[in-house]
This record gives sequence, structure tokens and C-alpha cells, in this order.
Amino acid sequence: MAKALPYRAMTAHGDQLDVVFPLHKETVSPMRVQQLLDAVLNGIDREIGLLGETANGDVLQALCMATAIRAGIIHAPHGVTADLTRQLLEQALNSLGQAERQPAPSGRA
Repeated sequence: MAKALPYRAMTAHGDQLDVVFPLHKETVSPMRVQQLLDAVLNGIDREIGLLGETANGDVLQALCMATAIRAGIIHAPHGVTADLTRQLLEQALNSLGQAERQPAPSGRA
């Protein structure tokens, strides 16, 4: 049975996003994956809070560049790490298509 990581994210607007990410068959520690994901998302939120309004496209571009650098750090042929990175990104993006989004409560009490 394939491993999966259920993950709940809260947007800056208060929406709740529940995603179930499939994990690669060679994932060593789902807990470490979750901790790193938390750290990355919290770090981005913290930086945007300090820097001010930031375009979503700029955030995605920086994350893609960081992912490419992390893939390049791995001592393996470029094609192997590039293929793995593409596969993992595709799986993560496909998971978003099945995610449940709960809008933030609105209205007046």
C-alpha cells in the first residue's frame, strides 16, 4: 500500500485546504517530510510578512528555483534528479485537484 501524507494548510485569507499527498515509495520519514513542508510554508509566510505584498508568481518562481538547486545538490546524474523532481511535482499538483477547500467563515455575528 502506498504511503500518503494528509496535510492541512491555512491560507492568509483564512481558507482551509486539506490535501492528501502521495509519498514516493522510497520516502524514509513521512514525519520529516511534514516538518520540512511546515518549515518551508511558515518561512515563506514570515518573509512575506517582513517584505510586504509579494506576487504569487514570484513566490512560485522562487520555490521552483530552490527545488532545482536542491535537485542539483544531489550526487546523481542530472536526468535522474530532474525526472524525480518532475514526478514528485506532478503528483503534488494532481493532489491539489482532489483537495478540499473550506472558505473562511464570513459575515457578521
